[in-house]
Amino acid sequence: MLAQETLKQIGLVAKESGIPIKTIRYYEELGLLKASDRTEGGFRLFNSNVFARLSFIKRAQSLGLSLLEIKELLDVHDQGDLPCDHIKAKLNDKIAAIAHQIEQLQVLKLELEGLLSGWKSVSEIPENTICPIIDPS
Repeated sequence: MLAQETLKQIGLVAKESGIPIKTIRYYEELGLLKASDRTEGGFRLFNSNVFARLSFIKRAQSLGLSLLEIKELLDVHDQGDLPCDHIKAKLNDKIAAIAHQIEQLQVLKLELEGLLSGWKSVSEIPENTICPIIDPS
């Protein structure tokens, strides 16, 4: 006969995981976590798999995945499948987005360098100009 698993109250889960109670409640509201039960006083009770889920959520967030994307991955997992193919696709999308951001930042850097390289001190303040570096009118 299997021993019954000990359920942990939300406060203990928060303490052991280092994740605030408010965040755990929010994750439950979004469907990322599911309380196994509640105490007579209404406190949420979680089984031991909550720590693996919280760890996965935090790691996925650190990789740039949104909570909505993480929920999609956890839903695949909860249906009994490994979400690895889905994760690979999401991470490839993140890489493409980062590459695009890098290109945009490089263009911006060149523009800023161009503005500063052409800068000459102005002895007179042109009328209706806040700063000739940005608005050379």
